[in-house]
Amino acid sequence: MTPLSAGLIGCAIGVVGAAAVAAWFVGRHGRRVRAAERRAKGAERMAEIGAMTGGLAHEIKNPLSTIGLNAQLLQESLEDARLDHTERDRLLRRLDTLRREVDRLRGILTDFLEFAGEIRLQTEPADLSTVVSELADFFLPQAEQQGIRLRTDLAESLPTVPLDVGLTKQAVLNLMLNAMQAMSGQEGSKELILKTDASREPDGRQTVRLHVIDTGPGMSDEQAAQIFNPYFTTKSGGSGLGLPTSRRLVEAHAGHIEFYTQPGSGTSFVLSFPVEPTTK
Repeated sequence: MTPLSAGLIGCAIGVVGAAAVAAWFVGRHGRRVRAAERRAKGAERMAEIGAMTGGLAHEIKNPLSTIGLNAQLLQESLEDARLDHTERDRLLRRLDTLRREVDRLRGILTDFLEFAGEIRLQTEPADLSTVVSELADFFLPQAEQQGIRLRTDLAESLPTVPLDVGLTKQAVLNLMLNAMQAMSGQEGSKELILKTDASREPDGRQTVRLHVIDTGPGMSDEQAAQIFNPYFTTKSGGSGLGLPTSRRLVEAHAGHIEFYTQPGSGTSFVLSFPVEPTTK
């Protein structure tokens, strides 16, 4: 083979190799474009479904309010009606059941709208211990009414964290209500403890944490595996959206929730919030 032939062959191989590499890059780029288009269409579809379900929930709330109002008016009319006492009491009990169910459905729809709606944070530097102290003062009468001892162990001089204070209180209140309901009807000591401290994540990020601890019955492994699933609940009349909503609100702050539980030994939820705001 002459040097010229060898050169031509080498050049041809190089051209073929370059073409193959170019084809590979074009193919990969095409796959990425198609994948991005699928994600965009999926996000658009989910946004449509979210808007549709939110609108549907609002449409249901309007007739529910009308039903509730008319049930109340009918109850007032029955109380003044000249009926046999036994018959009137029977009808009033049925109306009372109707009103309770209307209120329950209204609560479920409210929880759904809060869970499904877009979270828009309005953050400001806040002291988590102060936020929790205000919430504890608000919740104390309700806890005492249920025979629950509410205790706080709030760290002083915590670093401030960027919080939407109203939504943070909502996330914590959901956990406190869940703990109170878990302890309802329980014999013996019932305690709800709120504790704050500072910590660091494994990656070195500084955080402040809130521990919501109860002395309730705890959860089985099966229950623990599902508590953040929408509509999962072990309580009669519960919507099953309180804990998933709390997790969404904490994660919207770039934080996270962990929990520890054992049957017969209560449950502890730990909410962690990063000290430094996270850029997206």
